[in-house]
Amino acid sequence: MASLFANRVAVVTGAGSGIGQATALAYAAGGAKVIVSDIKENDTVAKIKANGGEATFIKTDVSKAAECEHLVKQTIDIYGKIDIAFNNAGILGETNQLAEMSLAGFEKVISVNLNGVFYCMKYEIDAMLKQGGGVIVNTASILGAVGFMSFSGYVAAKHGVVGLTQNAAMEYSKKGIRINCVAPGFINTPLLNDIDKAGKEALELKHPIGRLGTSEEVAALVIWLSSSQASFATGGYYPIDGGYLTA
Repeated sequence: MASLFANRVAVVTGAGSGIGQATALAYAAGGAKVIVSDIKENDTVAKIKANGGEATFIKTDVSKAAECEHLVKQTIDIYGKIDIAFNNAGILGETNQLAEMSLAGFEKVISVNLNGVFYCMKYEIDAMLKQGGGVIVNTASILGAVGFMSFSGYVAAKHGVVGLTQNAAMEYSKKGIRINCVAPGFINTPLLNDIDKAGKEALELKHPIGRLGTSEEVAALVIWLSSSQASFATGGYYPIDGGYLTA
């Protein structure tokens, strides 16, 4: 695997923990130079370097267009190009039924989970067009296909990510840019830290496979979509959900 991404540059947002960190580590293990992006510095770069990889941290709040533009510009300044972008940063946001949801709560989850993907793609695609191609993978969710009680903002944002992915793939696939999204089920990451044991057990029962997923399992799918092995894959919505959507 060490040569899978040799001479490639990969950008990962939300790389401080969970799926983002697991994927950043996997890119580095495949030989990529990795830009680790998150709202605060973390141990991902140190972990990559400890394993002999190359990585740089760039602080980014993806809800701000200017910071997404800066992320892309800094990546090019440092490494000269962007071959792969994994737009993964996201939050669960406020949990309330729609009429009780605060305006600020709805706007926050949309600004991070949907607007952030748009902002990153806008500047990534511009850079990739100039260099002749690239690969983008976005993190959607099973909740980009179905609803979930009290998660109106999150569900709306993830449905939007699926739409953005499909439309961008239509527009840019002939120009050498493949764009797909992954749709994790409930994954055992820090995003679920506020859910108690009983709540997690209830979530496990929603997956026919009988458990929550791991960050490394999602990362493996992202790695495949990012590689030349997925050269005919574009515009796709790829569930990795332990059977959640079949239940």
